[in-house]
Amino acid sequence: MNQQPRFHTRREFLGRSLLGGAFAATVPAFLANTFGALDAAAAESDLAPTTGRDASILVILQMAGGNDGLNTLVPFADDHYRRARPTLGVPAADVLRLNDSFGLHPALTSFKDLYDDGQLAIIQGVGYPNPNRSHFRSTEIWQTASDAEKFEKYGWLGRYFDNACPGADPTVGVSIGRQMPQAFAARAPKGISLESPGSYRFLPGDRNHPEGMAGTEESYRKMNEMEEPAGAMTGGPETSSGGSIGAIHGRTASTGSPLDFLERTALDAQVSSERIAQISQKAKNNGTYPTSQLANSLKLVARLIAGGLPTRVYYVSQGGYDTHTNQVGAQPRLLRELGDSLKAFLADLKIQGNLPRVRVMTFSEFGRRVAENASGGTDHGAAAPLFLLGGGVPSGFYGQSPSLAPADLINGDLAFHVDFRSLYAGVLEDWLKTPSAPILGRQFPPLRLT
Repeated sequence: MNQQPRFHTRREFLGRSLLGGAFAATVPAFLANTFGALDAAAAESDLAPTTGRDASILVILQMAGGNDGLNTLVPFADDHYRRARPTLGVPAADVLRLNDSFGLHPALTSFKDLYDDGQLAIIQGVGYPNPNRSHFRSTEIWQTASDAEKFEKYGWLGRYFDNACPGADPTVGVSIGRQMPQAFAARAPKGISLESPGSYRFLPGDRNHPEGMAGTEESYRKMNEMEEPAGAMTGGPETSSGGSIGAIHGRTASTGSPLDFLERTALDAQVSSERIAQISQKAKNNGTYPTSQLANSLKLVARLIAGGLPTRVYYVSQGGYDTHTNQVGAQPRLLRELGDSLKAFLADLKIQGNLPRVRVMTFSEFGRRVAENASGGTDHGAAAPLFLLGGGVPSGFYGQSPSLAPADLINGDLAFHVDFRSLYAGVLEDWLKTPSAPILGRQFPPLRLT
């Protein structure tokens, strides 16, 4: 294998690195020192960077807030459903029927089209033992693939990067948003987070401005800082109003050393903002997307895929599913946005010729309780369905549907039948082509689509 080059001077690094020429005069001293330290470490490695441009791609879509699975995949023929939801239940006549027992919410016409077209798999009864009803803790469990009573430092995708992507380009993971998801937390940090190509820029300081290069350093630090959601992991109150949860990334406060921060900063800095901007400008979207934040995120992902960015995992979020109140108004809008955005995204990829190598997996931190509440909504629950879409996904039902009979509920919640880590194991082994046990900590039976 080719060894990574060593850089003995700041000028040599800048001349030969991805940042290169245009930024040579503006990179602050603290970054130059960081690059020098990392170069010394890189000299010990024989690993050559990998591209992944022709490899399979996983897109994670977080439905933040706890989506109500029972009104998403509707058990319209179940009398227990009708009795538990006398006002909130979706009328059987309105359900988009998939078989004699289940159908999709009427807002999910695009999902029905995808299901009929053989591009939508429905995994029923997904959850984990001893479920937690806190948005932030349950999100952390999903992000790190931990047991409910354990805390993991690294995310499941970060452990994938560590185990399967050594020497990869920092863009092996791309999160669309202001904040890196905890799922990306890794021993050797990789991945970038951006809201738009225009916002992912190295901002040079104004040499005529009193702050000078200090302003540049501050801009760079702000570009990479991570924020802690209000109330997250601190015991603070969680909001309970419908649509309040935009995106929950799990614990993001840095627990590493100063060198970890420098490494994180340097890896982000190695990604040329010009390259991302050029890809976004040159690659065009195909077809018509709806007008929404989620659609805009997926449009950007489609352009980055079309432009050949060597990314194995993309991460996007859609918030607002915390429907304690006015669920009839909020959830249909969100589900329509979800279905229409993903249908447009998959159609875009198909025209590109990239659909066979892209798979989308949705998740939400928990489902909702079986019984409706007195405020026209549902409260935090446990098991729920999730969806796989895209490349090579055979339409159908997988897993086991939980019973809605009161005697089978656990404190008013659905019992899970598929551990979400079995789903992760199947995605890792069958789609990303890597052993799952080193990443998940032990061997979970992979859920396989047949």
